[in-house]
Amino acid sequence: MEHVDWFENWFGSPYYNLLYQNRDVKEAQAFVETLLQYLQPPQGSRMLDIACGEGRYAIQLAEHGHDVVGIDLSHTSILKANKFERENLHFYVHDMRMPFYINYFDYAFNFFTSFGYFASQIDHLNAAKSFAAALKKDGILVIDYLNKKFVQSCIKPEATIQKGGCTFHIKKSIENGQILKEISFTDAGNKERTYTEHVATFTLADFVALFKEAGLTLTTTFGDYALNSYDENFSPRMIMIFKKEMI
Repeated sequence: MEHVDWFENWFGSPYYNLLYQNRDVKEAQAFVETLLQYLQPPQGSRMLDIACGEGRYAIQLAEHGHDVVGIDLSHTSILKANKFERENLHFYVHDMRMPFYINYFDYAFNFFTSFGYFASQIDHLNAAKSFAAALKKDGILVIDYLNKKFVQSCIKPEATIQKGGCTFHIKKSIENGQILKEISFTDAGNKERTYTEHVATFTLADFVALFKEAGLTLTTTFGDYALNSYDENFSPRMIMIFKKEMI
C-alpha cells in the first residue's frame, strides 16, 4: 500500500475547513498590506504563493496588480481556489518538494506555518531548494512560521471545540522536535475519526542553515504580523525574509 502523509488526507478533508473556518481573515489582509508596504514590489511583479490553500493570500496579492500563482498539494483546495482565477491569478495542484517554474518569480511566499510538515530532513531540504529554484536572482522569499519558544510557553495540552455540529477534542504536545496536534471527533455518519498534525519546531538558526544550503540568505526577521522586531522568547511569529543571491 502506498504511504500517504498526514497532510494529504487532513488538508483535503471538509473537517479541516470546518475546524479552522473562523481564522482571522482581517488579520491576514492586514498582514499582506503591511508586508507589501515593506517590500515595495514593482507593479506587475511575479509572485508565487506556496501552499496557498484556498487562495486567500494569493487573491489579495493579485488585487494589488501582481501576477500571482498559487500552488497546493490539496486537489480540494485548488478546486475551490480556481473559482477566483483571472488574468493575473492562477492556481495549480503541486507538491512543494518538487521544482515548479525555474528562475521565474520575483517574490515567493509561504504563509501561516505551511512548512515543516515532512518526516525527513531531506524532504524539507528539497522543498527549500524548490522555493529557491523558483526565484530569479535577487528574488525574495517570505516565510511566516511559528516561534518555537513562544509556542512552548503557551501550549494548551487539551481543548474541546464545537463547530458545525462536530465536537473536536484536541491534544497538543511537543515530542522529538515536533509539535503534535491530535484532533479527534465523530463525523456526521457517527464514525470516529482522528487526525494528527505534525509541525517541526525549527528555530531561526535551523531555517538559516537549511535555506543557506538551498542558496538563500536571511536578510530580516520580524516577530509578528505588524512586522515588529523578532524576539526569540516572546514573539508569536517568526517572519523571515530571504534573498536569492546565486543561480
